Amino acid sequence: MPTPPDTSKTMKLERYNSYIRKLHSTKLLNASSKFLFRVTLLIALVLILFFTINYPPLSDAGNHVPPLHRHHGHSFLSTSLFSGSSLVGGASWEKQVRHSSTPRRLNGFSVLVTGAAGFVGSHCSLALKKRGDGVLGLDNFNDYYDPSLKRARQNLLSKHQIFVVDGDLNDARLLTKLFDVVPFTHILHLAAQAGVRYAMQNPQSYVRSNIAGFVNLLEVAKAANPQPAIVWASSSSVYGLNTENPFSERDRTDQPASLYAATKKAGEEIAHTYNHIYGLSLTGLRFFTVYGPWGRPDMAYFFFTKDILQGKSIDIYKTHDQKEVARDFTYIDDVVKGCLGALDTAEKSTGSGGKKKGPAQLRVYNLGNTSPVPVGRLVSILEGLLGTKAKKHVITMPRNGDVPFTHANVTLAYKDFGYKPTTDLASGLRKFVKWYVNYYGIESKPSKGTQRADEST
Repeated sequence: MPTPPDTSKTMKLERYNSYIRKLHSTKLLNASSKFLFRVTLLIALVLILFFTINYPPLSDAGNHVPPLHRHHGHSFLSTSLFSGSSLVGGASWEKQVRHSSTPRRLNGFSVLVTGAAGFVGSHCSLALKKRGDGVLGLDNFNDYYDPSLKRARQNLLSKHQIFVVDGDLNDARLLTKLFDVVPFTHILHLAAQAGVRYAMQNPQSYVRSNIAGFVNLLEVAKAANPQPAIVWASSSSVYGLNTENPFSERDRTDQPASLYAATKKAGEEIAHTYNHIYGLSLTGLRFFTVYGPWGRPDMAYFFFTKDILQGKSIDIYKTHDQKEVARDFTYIDDVVKGCLGALDTAEKSTGSGGKKKGPAQLRVYNLGNTSPVPVGRLVSILEGLLGTKAKKHVITMPRNGDVPFTHANVTLAYKDFGYKPTTDLASGLRKFVKWYVNYYGIESKPSKGTQRADEST
């Protein structure tokens, strides 16, 4: 009888192979777990780095940081990680930037307009584009006043082939990227934290925008090759407690009455420094109470119009010696002409790659209307245009940084680039009211006094 085959060795071999397979599986599982842990840790570190860069530290949690200075997270991600997309730094984005900033006329400018979705910025952008210059806008659409108005201005600019980059002045990476893509010939720097009274509520916002933001822009501009010529918005507020009348560029400006004024005066000194050290061509423009269509809702003529139509009372200030407060109201079209005149006469910067090669142009000009008007007169004109009587509440001017009067001497601007305002307050307000009732869909019924109010100016 044949001997049955010995299977013990085969069974032992199979058990050994099974043990080896389990051992390998365990090692593989352990290795995979370690790999996943390391990947997870790396991702966590990247996210921590991202949020550290893009958001303020916890120590600032008690301080209100306005949207003007909130870092835009997309600029970090899109520039670094999504270069192939249509976000910041992507091919589609760069195409928009180049197309918008390319001039259409011979020897035309390529202008970076900061604050392009703002009041003065949007008007200047349209005027530059209309004459054939290349215009690229930059704005962060903060909520100091209704952002929807800024978006509406952006839509208007878009219809005229003007691209507005959504970004902040304090984003050095974004500014550097813009200068890498476009060799700007000029910068029209109009972005700022505006408003005299708001500085008492949120002083840090003025320092971050009007000083830190301005320095950041100048740092990028000084390193550009070629360096652009820069025209920027100072303010009539720098005259502060000055008692000379009318205000001249030669008058003292070392007594600011508000933090806003102080930051604008600081800007003028900073401009002098960068001109002296780096050869940047810089022109500061001191605006005097600019008004008109697409204006700022925080300005008196704007919220007076709103409150009169809604039947609300309006505060009209008197000085402490019971005199009427007066302003040198300047219509937007006149200011735009002044801005373009300053750009057209701005000389080239003399530096290259951050090094000064020779003396550079440094200028400051008043841009006003030269005809101060009492605020009470402003209200009377609005009453006639709106066909509604205002509920006036006359009070003594609080000590909040406002000054009792402003009056511009524009002789220097007229001499150097032909600046000559032509719009009186009644004519300018008529255009503003027409825009206002149309934009907000309000039915205005002018009274019979409208014509008399206009003619008496």
